[in-house]
This record gives sequence, structure tokens and C-alpha cells, in this order.
Amino acid sequence: QIVLILFSIFRAGFLFTAVVTGIFGFLSALSPNYICLLSLRFIVGMGLGSGHVLGTWFLEFVPAANRGTWVVVFHCTWTFGTILQALIAWAIMPVLGWRWLIAMSSTPCFILLIFYCITPESPRYLCSRGRTADAQFILERIAIMNNMALPSGILIVVPQRRSINALCTLVSRSLIRSTLLLWFVYFAFCFAYYGIVLLTSELSNGARRCGPVGMHFWQQNDARLYRDVLVTSIAEFPGLILAALLVDKVGRKLSMGAFAFLCLVSIAPLAAPLEEGLATVLLFSARTSITGSYAVLYIYGPEIYPSSCRNTGVGVATSLGRIGGMIAPLIAVGLLESCHQKEAVFVFDLVLFLAAIACALFPLETKGCQIQ
Repeated sequence: QIVLILFSIFRAGFLFTAVVTGIFGFLSALSPNYICLLSLRFIVGMGLGSGHVLGTWFLEFVPAANRGTWVVVFHCTWTFGTILQALIAWAIMPVLGWRWLIAMSSTPCFILLIFYCITPESPRYLCSRGRTADAQFILERIAIMNNMALPSGILIVVPQRRSINALCTLVSRSLIRSTLLLWFVYFAFCFAYYGIVLLTSELSNGARRCGPVGMHFWQQNDARLYRDVLVTSIAEFPGLILAALLVDKVGRKLSMGAFAFLCLVSIAPLAAPLEEGLATVLLFSARTSITGSYAVLYIYGPEIYPSSCRNTGVGVATSLGRIGGMIAPLIAVGLLESCHQKEAVFVFDLVLFLAAIACALFPLETKGCQIQ
């Protein structure tokens, strides 16, 4: 992830993601031992680390009036992919095993390469490199496809900052507040998202027994595991729908804060033992809320930065979010397995509460604004 924050060129990031993820994902299926598998999956993670480039590129082509709604629709592909992966695993794992599953999972990356040649470069990036003619050509093609004419005027060349200068821009006086808040919110939402996914698995396990970590083991039935992934993934759709309806009407800051607060309220009762049905409803609501907040953050993050440092800014923030995702199992699984369910829920609620406050403190509301 840290390596990929330096990618300012969309097509380079596009190609890196497809090639590295696809090739090393497929090679993972041929791993002769666990160490080799772990090393190859690490490289796959590096390839996936440039995934944010796709979102920032898409953002540039959508009109400001309904940009939020369309980026949320774009974000739905994550949920569709999760559901598809669960269905493929359900069909393949019992019959062919994990090697075939990993090999087939890398296939979409190679299909992605088909679109590389016809995918346009970011006009903003081209202008920053002085290639205004190429940028003008792409914009004219877009106008023709939409049966519209380009507004009068000329394209202005904005100098492209070097990577180190882009990093310095993130902490400049005009952006330091937004940057620090964005880093924390990315960390908090990623921490909460993966924590809720793990809480769902732990609390829905009727055979779970708390005790000293490592003193007991439990193997979940494969069919039940795939079913749980499907059900919890479906819970994301209401959050995405609500985000799409609200983000361009009430704004980014209020949407993120409201979703974070709703998620906090949803998981707070889980500090005490509850009936399975009620716990399921609360977890469903929490998954819906955190998905909605993350979807809005996916829009807001790129919008607050100028083109010269947008990918770098979002890349750094996403990296910090990954750290939150890595810490989440220590809370969701570690504390629950050692009989500290109340403490685990308190930690998640505290992080979400601080994230909601951070959303209110953002200095800029980008609803309806043109990106820089």
C-alpha cells in the first residue's frame, strides 16, 4: 500500500493492479509450502494497494451535481465481489479445494487488462504534465458521447508535484487539519468495518466458549461459513442505498457522522448477552451503517485534495485504514475469546464516537463542489 501511494498516473496504477494481483494471485495457487504462499499473497496485497486509483479516476469523470451517488454505485462493486467470491468458494472448495479457488479468483484481473487499451487517462493528470492536446481530445470524445459541447475556454497547465512535494502538500497549512482528520476517520472506519465483520462471526457462533485465548478451538462448518458471508454481505446493500440517496442531499460530513453514530448505537447493546434474533438485527444494522459511512468516505477523501496530490493523499489515508483493519481482530476476537465482550464493544463504540466527532470537524463540505 505504501509503495502505491506514489502512483500519480491512473493507467500505471490500473496496469500495476491488474498485472501484479493477477499474476501473483495465480502463482499463489501453485505454492509448494506455506511460506511461499504467504510471500505471494503479500505481493498480491501490494497490487491491491493501488485499488484506490480506480476510485479517484472515476471521480474525475462524474458531474459534481450527482457525483456522490455515482461513486456510491461504483462502490457497490466491492459488495458484489464479496458475494460472488462466497458463491464461488461454496461451489469450488468442497470439490476442488483451495488451489482452484485462488486460481479462479485471479481471473478477473486478467479480464481487466482487456479494458486497459480503451480506458482514457485522467485529463487532469495530462494537463499537469503539459499534455493539454491529449486532455482536450479525451474531453471532446466524452462530450460527443454525451451529445454535448465543451464549454468555451482553454485548458490550464497545472505543474505536477513530485511525490515528496505531494506529501508535503498534505501537511501544508491549508490541508493539515483535513489530512489529520481524514487519517483518523479512515483508520476508525476500517477498524470498525472489519471489527463488525468479525463480531458477526464470533457472536453468531452458538458453540463459542470464552476462556483463555488458545485454550479452546472451534471449527465452523464450511457451508455455514459461506452462508454467513453471504448474509452479512447482503446487509451492506441497505447502507449503500441510503448513502446514495443522502450523500448529494444532506452532504458528506453529515452523512458520515450520522452513519457512524447509528453504527455506534447499533452495537452498544451487544455489550450484554442478547437473544440470537436481536443480536442478528443489531449486527445487520451495524454492518449497514458502517458500509454507508465507508462509502461516503470513499467519495469525500479524494474530493478534499487537488489533483496534484489526490492519489498520494488517498493512498496514505488508505494505508492507515489498513492498519485499523489489522488491529480489529485483536479486539473483536482476542477480547471476546477471553470473556471481555463488554470491553470489546466499548472500544468499538469509543472509536466510532471519536470518528463521528472528527467528521463534524472537517473544515470543508464538498457537496456540489467542483474538484480541484
